[in-house]
Amino acid sequence: QILLDKKEVLALKKEERKKKRKEGLESLNNKLNEESKMLQLEFKKQKKALEDSLKKMTLRLGVFEEEITIKKKKRALKSKELQARVFTKYTFLNAKNEEKSLLDIFQQTVFITPPSGAGECCAPRLLQYAYIHNLRPVCFTEFWWGASPDSEIRVHRQHYPACRGKCGPILQHMLKGLLVDDDPLKKNKEISELKVLFEDEVMLAIEKPAGILSVPGKEIKHSLTSLLKKQFPEIEGPGLVHRLDYETSGVILVAKTLEVYKGLQKQFIDRTIKKKYVALLQHSISLGYGKIDLPLRVDLYNRPRQLVCFKHGKKAETEFKIIERSSGGVRIALFPITGRTHQLRVHAAHKSGLNSPIKGDSLYGSSAERLFLHAEEIKFEHPASGKTVILISPAPF
Repeated sequence: QILLDKKEVLALKKEERKKKRKEGLESLNNKLNEESKMLQLEFKKQKKALEDSLKKMTLRLGVFEEEITIKKKKRALKSKELQARVFTKYTFLNAKNEEKSLLDIFQQTVFITPPSGAGECCAPRLLQYAYIHNLRPVCFTEFWWGASPDSEIRVHRQHYPACRGKCGPILQHMLKGLLVDDDPLKKNKEISELKVLFEDEVMLAIEKPAGILSVPGKEIKHSLTSLLKKQFPEIEGPGLVHRLDYETSGVILVAKTLEVYKGLQKQFIDRTIKKKYVALLQHSISLGYGKIDLPLRVDLYNRPRQLVCFKHGKKAETEFKIIERSSGGVRIALFPITGRTHQLRVHAAHKSGLNSPIKGDSLYGSSAERLFLHAEEIKFEHPASGKTVILISPAPF
């Protein structure tokens, strides 16, 4: 600031000298030149003095910053050690009277370290109380009570499973020795052969059934990718150009070469590929058509669920149009503009979207024999011929 103020003074002095020279005061020329030199010299000296002072202060500051960094590292290490001691002492029983610490439970998961608040929910606490007092749980469920929050999709009186990032791993240990239902999200259809909708020398399109992963998961390896490798061993690279949710069925494009894969991927990135989904809604809605714009992000402690988040969420847009209203439900066409995880499911179920979950949505609605969501149509430019291709797989419901 000192230097900036000084520069302003120098600029004003310079203007004054110009004015005097224009007035023809030749006798002052030498004096004005000398004044200019003196002022520039004074400015440079002051600048040098300030720079030297700043260097000394920076060195002193560096010493303090290093001390702070060392202390922060020590505190972080102590905090980690203390947390590990707490997690080791925080133990849980199961119906077989086996005891495990929180640390041991999470070290066998993809999370490794227990997140904050793990084990503090009602389910682990009630089960622990039962086991300590030699009581045997007969029936247990959890349900939401009250209005839905703005970010999550929760329905009053509806039953929900434990979150997968906190209580899930703990309950897997605590429920051992009891008769419990299978985890619906761990079921995976065993399919031997994929149905081919279209094929030529550079690409193909397959029909994904509901109830199978597009790519291998952390626990389940059987997927469309593994089936493709068996059925089409000549495919180069990733093969699958895009994905569909585990519970969603419909058309998926597959590239046979890496070059074609990149070309189709670019069309998805540029949003020139157009997709149409067909779904059955759980409840009736008044609107006939429209657009939903709700940004989404993953629920870190309850994957794969997504949250509506205007602060950290990624832009997600969906257009919709009612196809038919009948006693069997509302049949709707969904046109995703973006391609976020669970986008159509959240946009349908959220109170600021359609406020009606897709029928059979076990994450955002109620379970049924399947999720009634099907990728029925895809329109794209063929990577070899450049011609427009439209592929249709009629919804099986």
